[in-house]
Amino acid sequence: MITPYGRDVVLIEFALAAVASFAILVTDVVAVRLLVWVIAGGLTLFTFYFFRDPNRTVPAEAVANPGAVLSPGDGKVVQIIPAVEKEFIGGSVTQVSIFLSPLNVHVNRIPISGSVGYFKYVVGKYVVAFHEKSSELNERTEIGVNTPRGKILFKQIAGYVARRIVCPLRQGDRVTIGERFGMIKFGSRVDVLFPEGSTIRVKVGDVCVGGETIVGVL
Repeated sequence: MITPYGRDVVLIEFALAAVASFAILVTDVVAVRLLVWVIAGGLTLFTFYFFRDPNRTVPAEAVANPGAVLSPGDGKVVQIIPAVEKEFIGGSVTQVSIFLSPLNVHVNRIPISGSVGYFKYVVGKYVVAFHEKSSELNERTEIGVNTPRGKILFKQIAGYVARRIVCPLRQGDRVTIGERFGMIKFGSRVDVLFPEGSTIRVKVGDVCVGGETIVGVL
C-alpha cells in the first residue's frame, strides 16, 4: 500500500518516467534507450518502495499498559542521552533518537494514546539526521502528548536529504497509540523524550519498528 502522504510524488515521478521512456524512442542508439529505461524504471521502483505503508499491529503489552511508548518510526537507535526539555515536559528527560535511512518505512505512528497538548513547527537547517545536534538545529515538528501516566514529547526531524515534513496534527487533537500521523520524506530522524522515572527498553544499535517496538514505559 502506498501512503496518502506520498501519492502526489509517486504520480509525478511515474509520469516523468513515462515521458522520458517514450521520448527516448527518437534515438536509434539502443544503449542510450536501455540506459534511460533502466534509470527511469529504477527511480519508479524506488519511489514506490520508499512510500510503502505496511500495516502494523500494536503489541498486546502496549494495549494493556497505558504507559508503554512505541517507536514513532522505523530505524536504528543512534543515541540515548540525558537532556532538558523546558517547553512542554519542563525538566530533565531521557532522549531516545532513532535514525531512519532512505530504505526504512517513513510513515510515522503515534507512540502513546492521549491528547496533543503541545505542537510546534521549527524552521531549521538540514545537517545529517544522525548528527547529535540535528535535534536542536534541523527543521522539525515537536509534538507533546498528555497521557494518564504523564507527559511525553516526540519529534519529526528532517535530515540532509529530507526536505519536507508532513504532520497534520494540531494542539487539542486526540491521538491513539499506533495510528499514522505523518511522515518525513527521504531520510530523517525521530526523537522521543521521556520524563524522569521512565524505563527505557532499548539500547543504542537496536532496530525499531514503528508502531510495534516498545521504546520505553512512563
